[in-house]
Amino acid sequence: MTGFEMFWPLLAHVLLVYLLYGLLSLRRGKDVREGRMKKAGYRENRDEPVESLYVKNSIANQFELPVLFYACCILLYVTEADNLVAVVLAWLFVALRYAHAYVHVTSNDLRLRSPLFAAGFVVLGAMWAWLAGWMLFS
Repeated sequence: MTGFEMFWPLLAHVLLVYLLYGLLSLRRGKDVREGRMKKAGYRENRDEPVESLYVKNSIANQFELPVLFYACCILLYVTEADNLVAVVLAWLFVALRYAHAYVHVTSNDLRLRSPLFAAGFVVLGAMWAWLAGWMLFS
């Protein structure tokens, strides 16, 4: 390992956030062009159309659980616990975030979205457990 593998999943998640902001811009622009929303309506944002609201909510979701992901990745790197197990868990977490975001901005079906969130929650818990175990037993 070169030492930077732990940061690629972080960068992949950053890309997801940027992609979601791009999608939000596209959907809001479409809402304005098609007359479903006025530009000024986004100032307080009380009546956002569903298509862009899903994206807005997905973006907000990227700053909840993933905050713990960022902290864990940095701590795994600092403690030198960023080995193959940690990197695989990090990539799995990010893949689950992409899948969760995809469902969130398309069908927003909770029967699909909730298990994806739960799986990411468990994977992130495993990352923190790996970090704790590394610090306890190294």
